[in-house]
Amino acid sequence: MTEIYRLNPNDAFRQGIWIVVALALFSAALFLLRYDYRRLETFKYLFGITAIALLVLPVLPVLGLTVNGARLWVHFGSLRFQPGELAKIMLIVFLAGYMREKREVLAQGRPKDWGPLLVIWVLAMLVLLETRDLGGGLLYFGIFLAMLYVATARIGYVAAGLGLFLVGAIGVWRITPHVRDRVTIWLHPWTDHKVYCPISGHLDLRQNCQSFQLVKSLYSIGHGEYAGTGLGKGTFANVSGKQIIPDLNTDFIYSALAQELGLIGAAALLLVYMIFVLRGMRIALLAQDGFSKLAAAGLTFGFALQTFIIVGGILRLIPLTGITLPFVSYGGSSVVANFLVLAGLLLISNRANREALR
Repeated sequence: MTEIYRLNPNDAFRQGIWIVVALALFSAALFLLRYDYRRLETFKYLFGITAIALLVLPVLPVLGLTVNGARLWVHFGSLRFQPGELAKIMLIVFLAGYMREKREVLAQGRPKDWGPLLVIWVLAMLVLLETRDLGGGLLYFGIFLAMLYVATARIGYVAAGLGLFLVGAIGVWRITPHVRDRVTIWLHPWTDHKVYCPISGHLDLRQNCQSFQLVKSLYSIGHGEYAGTGLGKGTFANVSGKQIIPDLNTDFIYSALAQELGLIGAAALLLVYMIFVLRGMRIALLAQDGFSKLAAAGLTFGFALQTFIIVGGILRLIPLTGITLPFVSYGGSSVVANFLVLAGLLLISNRANREALR
């Protein structure tokens, strides 16, 4: 929140409003589900259908909104949000309920029980194709594979799933120009010769066109060195006041933090995320029932994978995507979803500790 205010005070005010909304929903979830959150399992198919509906919303011609080449947003007048953030949580509830019920037959590999799960694979590919969002498809399918491994302990299923996703991703890469550009920017962000720039319609160096954000972000991280420039002392605008890195408070806020806090501060932030993930997995181990174990593992792994995807993209470990950095990036739908993830883990932890004391 401090970094968002430092970059844009107006965004900080709006983010503050969303945090209040998120805290209200967080409190409501804890209050309404305080006796037994496991009743959500009864509505697992409803959660699954709702998750699919939310993922389809950005594709609709009236509601859908394209930002930076990806169709991830839905808008109602001046209000816009990413339905995929809430779909992620609903997908986890569905998978936890279904895999808890079918874990034994899934481990046996009976084809008829794999129908709903194969639908998830097809859905991930369709999301990747229609929304042109490589990170979203990777996140949803990664959560699916992680929960499948927790439910069955069959590493072969994970290997087969990764193979299926790789085949689908290569296919989408071949037929979708936006995804192909993201991979090209990842592999070759700098060029010594001029290439066609679709933004200006002229020949230019790639670092001055498609990979401008990524290259400037890497320079920003490098400028921070070990100790950083100091909070509020980073250089993010040129002499004319124009922001050097577009979308700095959303997709690239980790670059801003790395410049002002340096390697020490950026590493400390990642350690905080690691502690969150460690505690989440600890909650999954302490849970007594299958639904709680799967839900806690899914929520925690989804949080960890989302963090890896955005930080890994900024550091050029993987192709860059538009996923937000949990609890740090500007965005209302992201902060609401992350507080609901936290509420879910607290509910599971409370029940596990209560049962352990009996």
